[in-house]
Amino acid sequence: MEKMQQPQKFAVNIAEDVLEDLRQRLRRTRWPDDFGNDDWRYGVNGDYLRSLVDYWAEGFDWQAQQQAMNRFDHYRVAIDDIPIHFLRQPGKGPSPIPIILTHGWPWTFWDYRDVIEPLSDPARFGGDPADAFEVIVPSLPGFGFSTPLRTTGINFWSTADLWQRLMTDVLGFSRYAAQGGDWGAMITTQLGHKYADSLYGIQVSAPMTLNAFSGARPYDLLGAHVSQLPPDVAAQAIAAERRIASHVTVHLLDPQTLAYAMHDSPVGLLAWLLERLRAWSDCGGDVESRFSRDDILTKATLYWVTESFGTTVRFYAEAARQPWQPSHERMPMVEAPSGVSMFRNDGAGLFGEAMLPIYNLHHLSEHGSGGHFAPMEEPQLLIEDIRSTFRTLRWQQQKTSQAG
Repeated sequence: MEKMQQPQKFAVNIAEDVLEDLRQRLRRTRWPDDFGNDDWRYGVNGDYLRSLVDYWAEGFDWQAQQQAMNRFDHYRVAIDDIPIHFLRQPGKGPSPIPIILTHGWPWTFWDYRDVIEPLSDPARFGGDPADAFEVIVPSLPGFGFSTPLRTTGINFWSTADLWQRLMTDVLGFSRYAAQGGDWGAMITTQLGHKYADSLYGIQVSAPMTLNAFSGARPYDLLGAHVSQLPPDVAAQAIAAERRIASHVTVHLLDPQTLAYAMHDSPVGLLAWLLERLRAWSDCGGDVESRFSRDDILTKATLYWVTESFGTTVRFYAEAARQPWQPSHERMPMVEAPSGVSMFRNDGAGLFGEAMLPIYNLHHLSEHGSGGHFAPMEEPQLLIEDIRSTFRTLRWQQQKTSQAG
């Protein structure tokens, strides 16, 4: 195991020639015909995409987004030669505890922007200062500024190992909290499975099983399970599978082939990301009811300027090619006290209730609004779920430490 570097301060600063190249590529787009697709039944609607691209090329203010990111302290560190970027926001309260917030795909670290300050300084937002956290938000390996990644085999469970080292060895925390969604939920669940002794507990914005990609046909998302479900539940599961099957399959099987197109075409990249934002969120078909144009284009710009799309989609392939193995056979599988949020309009949700028994369930919340992108769609609900999960856990651990 290699010695780790000390974290180095980092600022988001994209060169103007990179941004101008992006604008020129957008202006030179060769557009395909799109007909009979007003309802998006064949994929992203061309008229809407054109309007978004026009704004990206002519009106979108990246510098304003970059300035907002740089209000926070950013760092980079190499762990076993794997570059890791993270944002760190100190807590303001009598006894803040550290929490690592982990994003998924097609997320970025910036999906958490609206929860960082309320979690770190609750009193400023009308909350109890006793709920304060020191907030750590990393970019997944191969995503955003955790690049360039030139190491194969990096997946959700190996990322959990990296996060354990980041929080304990690099940042020096003896115990920490963890939260995540999408891939971040799997990473956080793995932390709660393998490293329960290092955690106050975990919280996930959707329950995730750890062996989801361990079968011989990991792209068969429903498998034999669907035949065992009541008809109404089976219909919902099939509808959810339709929203996620295309990207999961190609990311698992041929990620590099797709990467050549997305690395060269910002419009193709935007369309691929946009399809998921619309299909998985609680937007009712109107993506801008949940994400502003600036939200959408900030995400797409982060993927573009960091040239990271190829390594973000390999994250799927690596999950299937190095299948997860349990660290122990004890039950529940996740021994760390666990908080789970169920956002009922998560368009990518499959078998949520069926996964609950793997957790040492401490707090459960169900929400009738919000979808797959909880920190962006329903930040206040997620903030309250995180606070509620850890409110008693932090007190119990502190009391145990004082007694010891």
